[in-house]
Formats: sequence, structure tokens, C-alpha cells
Amino acid sequence: MLHSRSLEVLRAFMEGGSVSEAAVRLGRTQPQVGRLLAALENEVGFPLFDRRNRRLTLTADGARFYAQVERILAGHAGLERLASEIRAKRQDSHLRVLVAPQSIGALLGAPLARMVLNTPGFTAAIEPRVRLDIESWLGQEAFDLGVTVLPLTHPAVEVEEFCRTDAVVVMHHGHPLADRASVSLADLAGQDLVVTHPRSLIRQHLDQLCRDAGLKPMVRLETSSGAVACQLAAMGLGIAVADPFVALSSGATGYVMRRFRPAIPLPYGLLFPVWQTRSRIVQAFAGLVATAGRSQVAALNRRLGRGRAG
Repeated sequence: MLHSRSLEVLRAFMEGGSVSEAAVRLGRTQPQVGRLLAALENEVGFPLFDRRNRRLTLTADGARFYAQVERILAGHAGLERLASEIRAKRQDSHLRVLVAPQSIGALLGAPLARMVLNTPGFTAAIEPRVRLDIESWLGQEAFDLGVTVLPLTHPAVEVEEFCRTDAVVVMHHGHPLADRASVSLADLAGQDLVVTHPRSLIRQHLDQLCRDAGLKPMVRLETSSGAVACQLAAMGLGIAVADPFVALSSGATGYVMRRFRPAIPLPYGLLFPVWQTRSRIVQAFAGLVATAGRSQVAALNRRLGRGRAG
């Protein structure tokens, strides 16, 4: 049985970057932290650390193990928050929302402002979760509502699609393709691309389209963040095929969005945990998010339809 104390020490070590920093964070001595990490390594039965020049770094297996540790500890923290809220009788005015971080601005800003303005005592915990990992978080965290791009199937949630948009091309306003109303896959041939990692939904669609067309994309820059891809494209460092909600939330300036053909559909959904009844405040906030999403899609369609979405 793995002890939560050892897992907390591992997290403190990872967040602090050293045994000494972990000791400071936990109020322990360095030898105590070192012994707890060694005990954890013995307990799991495989090497967690490489030891070189008196420094510890995670092994590949250790990194895989720590990723799960983070999920477990976050789940414990969620349960503790839930218990605290119930004790304080805050559950009627408090929301815990899981959301892909790159679309917070476009989808949650207006609904949160509306709730703060119109709902006395309203509070919320906004928990960013990377889309690729959200399925693994769902069964382990206490939350009231999730918002993410689909598809997503998980026995712990009910999924309701609330809006649908299409991927767009993002580029600097001075790019040679910026004057076009839409950009095709063929137009990307020979162009420097800024892409997200191969596991991302849009990258998978784009790679498949290129394979089907016999095209080899010219990947200049790659990033794990769709928002960063939009920022780099706005700097004139290439073209990004992106989620328009991510582009709007990225904070980038000096860019234009154009329709991409063939279309890459991006449905967005609300996630409701099956183990709890939807409260009045959950339903109200979910309705506001759905309205905001549909409003954003309508505005995007009007701007892109005119070929001017700077």
C-alpha cells in the first residue's frame, strides 16, 4: 500500500526541483525527504530516479508513475475541497469547473462575469485540464461541470454537445495568404507551419488530410499548446491550423483567421458527473456557457463569411 505521505514528498520534490527545496516546502530535513523518496522507490519496486553527481532526476518509468501520482493527489484535493464546501454549506453557490485551459477566455469569461454580477455569494474553482488528459481526470476528481472539445466518452459523465465550430487558419496579417477568404490544404504546400503535437485532435486531422492528399507538410515549429501555436503564427513565424476558440483566448495580436478547407469540425460539449444531481447553479452556468459558445460561433461565422476575421 503506497502511503500518501510518500506521494506528497514526491510531488514536493518535483515542484521544487530538488531534495532541499522539497524539505523547505514540507518543513522536513533533507535526510528525512531523502529517506522517504528512497522508501517510495523500494515500495514501488522499480527505479524512480537517476542519481548522477549527487542529483536526482526522474527515470522514464518514474515520469509515468508521477503523472498518475499527480492525478491521485489532485483527486484527493478535490475531495477535501468538496468536504470543506459541504461543511460550510457553500455547495448551493459554488462551482467546480474542469475546462481546457486554451479556451477559457472565449467560453467562460462572459458566463463567469454574469454569475458574479447576478448570483449573490457565487464562487467558483476553475480547474484547467489538458484535453488529452481530461479523460483520465474525470473518474478521480470531484467537479460539477466540464467544458471541452469532443469527442469524449467516459462512464463517469454525461456529455451534451452545445456548439460546433470548424478549425481555422491563423497567420500574421501581412502573410501572402491573408487576403484570401479561405485557405485550402493545397495552399499550405510549401508554407512554414506551426503545429501542435501529434496527439492533438487538429494535428491528427491535418496529418490524415495530408496523407490522403499525398502532401508532406513543412513543419517549422511544433508546440504542445494551441495558444502558443497561434501566438507564433501571429508573430509571422508560420501558419497555424487552429481551434478558433483557442485563437480568441490566446492573447495573440496582429493575426487574421481564415476558413480552412476541407473543414475540420470541432464540436464542444458540457460534461456532467453522473454521480450527482445537477443543481440549480450548475444548470444556470451550463446554460450561460452554451449560450456564449453559440454566440461566439455565430460571430465567427459572420466575420469569416466576409473573409475578414482579424
